[in-house]
Amino acid sequence: MTEIDARTDALVPSWLYLPDIAELLDIEVTRVRQMVKEGQLIAVRRGENNALQVPAAFIQDGKVVKGLVGLLTLLKDDGFSDEEMLEWLFTPDESLPGTPAQALAENRGTEVKRRAQALAV
Repeated sequence: MTEIDARTDALVPSWLYLPDIAELLDIEVTRVRQMVKEGQLIAVRRGENNALQVPAAFIQDGKVVKGLVGLLTLLKDDGFSDEEMLEWLFTPDESLPGTPAQALAENRGTEVKRRAQALAV
């Protein structure tokens, strides 16, 4: 749970507060906090209230986007900070096309994971 710089913040199209995620996933907010703590979601402090928020792109159809948890683990193991992961996930990649976050949402996780593994080399 880190603060985010303006450049990275601008890359992420929309954000959700933890209670909103709890509602979308039909779980308690304490469980969402646990997911953040365990690295299953990335939350950053932003906005006027400096409240924890998660990119809205991480939640789709009442679930965490397929492949996200494994991808975050892979990037963390490669030494990426939360902010670096967000920057990578939301920076357009012409070879995908789109952003890695968009590709995950479109069930193109294998391609995204392949690119993430190549970063570690």
